[in-house]
Amino acid sequence: MKKVFATADEALDGILHDGMLIAAGGFGLCGIPELLIDALVKSGVKDLTVASNNAGVDGFGLGKLLETKQIKKMMSSYVGENAEFMRQYLAGELELEFNPQGTLAERMRAGGSGIAGFYTKTGYGTQIGEGKEVKVFPTGPQGQPEHYILEEGIFADLAIVKAWKADDTGNLVFRKTARNFNPPAAMCGKICVVEVEEIVPRGTLDPDHIHLPGIFVHRIIQGEHEKRIEKVTTRSREDA
Repeated sequence: MKKVFATADEALDGILHDGMLIAAGGFGLCGIPELLIDALVKSGVKDLTVASNNAGVDGFGLGKLLETKQIKKMMSSYVGENAEFMRQYLAGELELEFNPQGTLAERMRAGGSGIAGFYTKTGYGTQIGEGKEVKVFPTGPQGQPEHYILEEGIFADLAIVKAWKADDTGNLVFRKTARNFNPPAAMCGKICVVEVEEIVPRGTLDPDHIHLPGIFVHRIIQGEHEKRIEKVTTRSREDA
């Protein structure tokens, strides 16, 4: 089965359709699938629901899809760096489903593991838990009852992720902080498309260093990445 494609456009060909649910890896601007995002913008696909830790920044990452208004709904845990996101949400142009950060990651991982739902204490008694099923388990000190809410696994139509290295079978290695939401996002996609910095020969990756096995990966592209810094913090030479 051929997994390596020449461009992001080719890798997404025949997959995209309006109204699809996309799981996107990355945290802030670290480890985001920027080439695949650009291809989504170019495709014109619309009415998207995107499950991602955040929505990028203005003019970069998922922020590009917000500018073109191709995203209908975001499922996120942090959205504080994007002014266009805020404008659209406050204007009623964009739906938002807030998730606690760990809950969002676990919802992706659950979907990738074939788990339809799970119970968590996080969010009980808050707006996050409103309208969700509540179950009591004896998990407190000395078996005291505690309340849990039911969260559903995410089963995305498409996962787009960024990795450091891959072989042609799709075994992935992530570099440092880029190993954030990328593995669970990749797992929960019915189709997973990955962009990498380097494709290495089969058999050269140490099995103990592989972060995600190729069984989850369907298509791969290699390309150059900007790796933009989200917030540049500097100090004067006198303070250094």
